[in-house]
Amino acid sequence: MLDLFDRLSKMRRPRLLIRAARIGAPHYCRQRHLPRLLGDCSAPKPSRLIEHLIEEEHTLDHQRRDNDPGYSIVHHINVLIALMGEAHLTPHAPHMQMTQQKVAATVADRRHETSQRVA
Repeated sequence: MLDLFDRLSKMRRPRLLIRAARIGAPHYCRQRHLPRLLGDCSAPKPSRLIEHLIEEEHTLDHQRRDNDPGYSIVHHINVLIALMGEAHLTPHAPHMQMTQQKVAATVADRRHETSQRVA
């Protein structure tokens, strides 16, 4: 499971995609969102589901980078929302929360540095 979290922490995506997914993540509901993403399949174990969502997101990212006409940014954001939501539902979620706290602190530091340069 930690390998999955390691893979998640190493993902680099455009800020706008991540920001949109973070806005939607608190509203993530397994029963409502997963059927849209998985079809009629029943929800697998969280680790398998996260693995599936990582693969799906990887495919979507390739489509985005290749300017594929079939690429859907809405679908990409929904997959990222599900990925974030599932990561928070797993037993290792405190690890992800610590990572988010570090990211938030880094962003706050950068904003503070930028505001000092402007002033």
